Amino acid sequence: MGKRRDGRQAAMQYLFAHDVHGRVADVDIEAFWTLHSASPDVRAHAESLVAGIFEHQSEVDKHIEGTLENFSFTRLGVVDRNIIRLAVYEMLYLQEVPVPVVINEALEIAKLFGDTQTRSFVNGVLDKIAKSLKTNAPS
Repeated sequence: MGKRRDGRQAAMQYLFAHDVHGRVADVDIEAFWTLHSASPDVRAHAESLVAGIFEHQSEVDKHIEGTLENFSFTRLGVVDRNIIRLAVYEMLYLQEVPVPVVINEALEIAKLFGDTQTRSFVNGVLDKIAKSLKTNAPS
């Protein structure tokens, strides 16, 4: 696996822990990285993704909430929510990564960390968000 995928996976796991436990102390962050034994490149990529998501979380979450039909954002599983957050952040703020690649990477992470429903759910939500972003893009 490459640095970017490993970084995405580590970022999703960090976001999961943050979602479950709330604010994470610096000592806990170092413990997280000790457990993940990531290379400096992978860690830097993951930390960059996490920082970006935290900085833009309200906008990212609004995109997700606006896409969900007959389903509350707060009812999303923690894994699903954070895989989608990660992908939506990349779609909105890291345009150097093509949207199909972002979605494919999210689906690979969903296969690894989600249950049997996660992959199709994540795919449906991200596909809908990608189409809305394409529709709303300036011509």
